[in-house]
Amino acid sequence: MRLTLWTAFWVFLADQATKYLVVHALNLMERQAIDVVPPLLNFRMAWNRGVNFGLFGEADMRWVLVAVAVTVSALVLTWVWRGDGGKWMHVSAGLLVGGAIGNVVDRILYGAVADFLNMSCCGIENPYAFNVADIAVFFGALGLVVFPGDGKDGAKRPKRRKT
Repeated sequence: MRLTLWTAFWVFLADQATKYLVVHALNLMERQAIDVVPPLLNFRMAWNRGVNFGLFGEADMRWVLVAVAVTVSALVLTWVWRGDGGKWMHVSAGLLVGGAIGNVVDRILYGAVADFLNMSCCGIENPYAFNVADIAVFFGALGLVVFPGDGKDGAKRPKRRKT
């Protein structure tokens, strides 16, 4: 459980630090766009009031989304605490929880999630922006599917005997 909480802490810290740096220190709120390594990496200011890709952004769902994120985080932490998962399950849970709480803090402070990373490639222009928390939530959820907590995701398996 300690690994889960430490992972969540560092993900949360990285998310909030990058948001502060880009949104406030680099003044992306006023500049709206900074080309870092175009078109591969650009900073584009986007305030996401909805769910993924801004869906349902026109509805006032701020507190509903905060409640959902906190509830999911609590359920994941309870599952990890009760389970016998290996280190990758714990890391995955920490990624998911740290990212979710990072976006919760944004919704509480700003009323929306601060998204700023924009990546395009190969002639395809991506209109969407995301942040470090979004990346962590994605990989955390994926990790919980791949390493569901049977306790075997780091253990060596016994060799089969030849018959």
